[in-house]
Amino acid sequence: MRMRLPDLKAWWQGAQRAPALGHLEAELLEHVWRQGEVTVRDLHQQYAPRLAYTTLMTTLDRLHKKGLLARRKTGRAFAYSPALTRAEYAARLARDAVAGMLLQGRFNPGEVCSHFVEAISESDAALLEELARAVKAHRRRK
Repeated sequence: MRMRLPDLKAWWQGAQRAPALGHLEAELLEHVWRQGEVTVRDLHQQYAPRLAYTTLMTTLDRLHKKGLLARRKTGRAFAYSPALTRAEYAARLARDAVAGMLLQGRFNPGEVCSHFVEAISESDAALLEELARAVKAHRRRK
């Protein structure tokens, strides 16, 4: 069965895509996911002297502007918390990767999906069963 590209194109145009992250952004986002809420001061206590206070402040601000962190004012500073769960971010990354390949038109949709299934089966057989259940559930909803 071929993927209906008009539906995929419509989704792609309205979808919030996962922003690309640099190494430090990814590291700090992981830290915020573990902690729940942090301030630049909290982080600086853990990352000094490796990272300057201003580097941490700038990186958290970038993550906020990318829509990955929420922030609230606490006195003269901000407290940052995750705007997306790790699972929500992973879902966006996966959707972006698959949709990007399919919309280029250079890849056969069946082969793209087949390669993902192959990669999953090589890493985790139980996950492959979970994928099969998800496909069945999706078909029932349609």
